[in-house]
Amino acid sequence: QVQLVESGGGLVQAGGSLRLSCAASGRTFSSYNMGWFRQAPGKEREFVALISWSTLSTYYADSVKGRFTISRDNTKKTVSLQMNSLKPEDTAVYYCAAHPNVPDLRRGNCDYWGQGTQVTVSS
Repeated sequence: QVQLVESGGGLVQAGGSLRLSCAASGRTFSSYNMGWFRQAPGKEREFVALISWSTLSTYYADSVKGRFTISRDNTKKTVSLQMNSLKPEDTAVYYCAAHPNVPDLRRGNCDYWGQGTQVTVSS
């Protein structure tokens, strides 16, 4: 069982930065691949980034590649998303998710989700 709680959202101007954090509870956090998704109003939820538990390999959506960085700290049971050069189109509710399998995580077929944190980027 893994419980996820996101924090760090807020309002920022275009070009600015935010750092999202996801705190996890549960003994098996270190064996879960972790990811970030987002959902904008009127749109479907989309994949943003993920980090594997074993090799710490990272994967990014093309729309955020080069601007966002995902990282994790298994000791602290946290996963972070550093977001730089933010654009108005990055505005969305951001969700943290976990799954033992990378392909399933990438598709959003996740066992565990956080409650989400709002990110708003003004132009």
